[in-house]
Amino acid sequence: RMTKKRRNGGKNRKGRGHVIPVRCCNCSRCVPKDKAVKRFQVRNMIETAAQRDMKEASVYDVYQIPKLYLKLEYCVSCAIHAHVVRCRGAEARRVREPPARFRRGDRKPNTGKPMRGLKKSARRFKKPVVDEAQA
Repeated sequence: RMTKKRRNGGKNRKGRGHVIPVRCCNCSRCVPKDKAVKRFQVRNMIETAAQRDMKEASVYDVYQIPKLYLKLEYCVSCAIHAHVVRCRGAEARRVREPPARFRRGDRKPNTGKPMRGLKKSARRFKKPVVDEAQA
């Protein structure tokens, strides 16, 4: 018997033998709907640079610019490539609750990695200089 990587086999089918395929929004590959990585994206129809121009040119003083609601469905390989999902180790794969979500204004919690945001050259520890005249 082969070892099992995931308890659900990478699908959410449960009792059904077959589910309708959907197309990956990146590469148009056919993926079973239960296996596809689904993300709901809400964004403004007009980018921020053009929003100011629209407000100035608009007749209405208060006009709510409509939003674009997209349901993105990726195949597993495109989701990994686009960093929508990331590879996790065997122990981390068992964790089923979603990771904590942070909004733009909130402060991020201290994860115990002080060098996380620095580039690699800044991460190197500087060796203390010992003066031979004092020693």
